[in-house]
Amino acid sequence: MIPSDSDGLTRLKKVVHRLRAPGGCPWDQEQTHESLIPHLLEEAYEVADAIRSGDAARMREELGDLLLQPVLHAEIAAERGAFDLDAMAHELTEKLIRRHPHVFGGAAADTSDAVLTQWDAIKREEKGMEVEAGYLEGVGLGLPALMRAQKLQKKAARVAFDWPSLEGVREKVAEELEEVDRALAAEDAEAVEEEIGDLLFSVVNLARKAGVQAEAALAAANEKFLRRFHAMEARLRQQGQELGELPLEVMDAAWDAVKRGDA
Repeated sequence: MIPSDSDGLTRLKKVVHRLRAPGGCPWDQEQTHESLIPHLLEEAYEVADAIRSGDAARMREELGDLLLQPVLHAEIAAERGAFDLDAMAHELTEKLIRRHPHVFGGAAADTSDAVLTQWDAIKREEKGMEVEAGYLEGVGLGLPALMRAQKLQKKAARVAFDWPSLEGVREKVAEELEEVDRALAAEDAEAVEEEIGDLLFSVVNLARKAGVQAEAALAAANEKFLRRFHAMEARLRQQGQELGELPLEVMDAAWDAVKRGDA
């Protein structure tokens, strides 16, 4: 048995080690860095959903599930002699100290923007990135497209490549929508895809300038649509009607009724 009187992280490391060891869990023993990628992404999104819910108990549980992922990766790496959890923590600690000279050194950074600009400069220096490498090189790799768009725009804004006002972004969104309409009228499938991409990028820019996280806004919109669709479905079912058997105007009427009563 693994004693319960050790601190939480130490006990977690021992449990994961036991799961991976001979006589442990077959599923855990089969895992590789690559096979765990879907689980890592899934757990991260579940954490985000828990945070949005405002449920502290659920947040604690989901963050714990997410914490398991780096512990598993560290155990797999340690078995190969590459690194372990302590090495990961040490490297992270040193990086935090190095990239916060305004806290642990003599530098000055009095605003969040100043901190981020300083962070970027230190990061580029650490990685030996020359100016020729490109200021946005490597930004947001692996992120979903919506999140990467906002990250790219936010970093570009730190060097003043940004719309001076919200109104300019609104005009750009309208301009991109007109270009989508022209591509649709021309029945040019390739152009339609490109112009819709430009429109989405502009809408993300609008969200950023308005102080909104595009990913969170879309997630909330998804949940609202889901809630209203299920309410519409239930309303129609109470009337003895089923989805797939109704004209659009009937479903629209039920949708509007649900929307009016939706707090």
